[in-house]
Amino acid sequence: MCSDQARGVELESSFHVAGRLLGDEEHPCWIVAEISANHRQDRNEAAALIRAAAEAGADAVKTQTYRPETMTLPLREGPFLHRSAGSLWAGRSLWDLYEEGYLPWEWQSELKQVAEDAGLAYFSSAYDRSSVDFLDRLEVPALKIASFELVDLHLIEYAASTGRPLILSTGMATLEEVQEAVDAARSGGARRLVLLKCTSGYPTRSCEVHLRGMVTLARRFRTPVGFSDHTPGVEAATAAVAAGASVVEKHFLRENAATLDAEFSLAADGFRRMVEAIRRVEILLGRAELGPLPCEEESLGFRRSLYVVRDIRAGEVFTEDNIRSIRPAGGLAPKLLPRVLGRRAKRTLRRGEALKVEDVEGWAGEP
Repeated sequence: MCSDQARGVELESSFHVAGRLLGDEEHPCWIVAEISANHRQDRNEAAALIRAAAEAGADAVKTQTYRPETMTLPLREGPFLHRSAGSLWAGRSLWDLYEEGYLPWEWQSELKQVAEDAGLAYFSSAYDRSSVDFLDRLEVPALKIASFELVDLHLIEYAASTGRPLILSTGMATLEEVQEAVDAARSGGARRLVLLKCTSGYPTRSCEVHLRGMVTLARRFRTPVGFSDHTPGVEAATAAVAAGASVVEKHFLRENAATLDAEFSLAADGFRRMVEAIRRVEILLGRAELGPLPCEEESLGFRRSLYVVRDIRAGEVFTEDNIRSIRPAGGLAPKLLPRVLGRRAKRTLRRGEALKVEDVEGWAGEP
């Protein structure tokens, strides 16, 4: 990678993908339903998943564009096997899993149209140059690079050369590896880049999520950030939005079924609950500016201000015994009390009167 070239490309802190502004904290999170292997290699099921995702409130659907031979070798031994007893896929080879899970490429044009007809953006993960080329011809609005491909810097640079926004998952990655991936994207000409906090554990436990890492990515790279969620529930995705996620990606099922990715996918009802929870959080987050809200207008009348608390004769000195900061509003601001003390009253003041500028001698013309 050419680091000098990479440093010459400035990343955009906010930009549009499929009509949605990412990177602006006051715009809604882009919620992506990840189809992954949940299509069960059934074209009708894949289309039904997309329509169900739209009904559940997703903004986009994402697929995975690979063939077994673009991912691995047809070997069933050594490092080509899942050996961990705790793995969902223990004893299965990489080749067998990818053969079972891959989405036929010839379906994707039709599926993209299904998504667009349902009001969803359609994009995909690319795993090699041939899939980048295919998706570029399909004119997807963004390209995703999965966590396992984050170390393939040449792939990232090639994907960036399409000019399409890139979404990089950062599961397993060190900060240095993320920096290398970002530099590769910039070397390829990328200006629009989203970094997703991700834990590549299937499923991911709550104690393994570490959403503060997403905040670290935002501060370090000043790009839009998001969360690729492999937990079984809705809490992590909801919390990610509260922490600043512009994108949330969640694996999606129409109904509970025995698919390769079912253990870390949400069925339609759960996905709908997640979307509703995220939208409530966005309402709670509101705007960044401070100031009185319309609902607080009445309350403004009950703020503290300076009031006469004991009858005062004209010419009498103001003291802490005869004026105080109390509720309600209507009098001088409490911060002005030191400037009032020691001055004299211009007129007779009764207990319970709000103290005004014109009641204080020697204050004419002063703010």
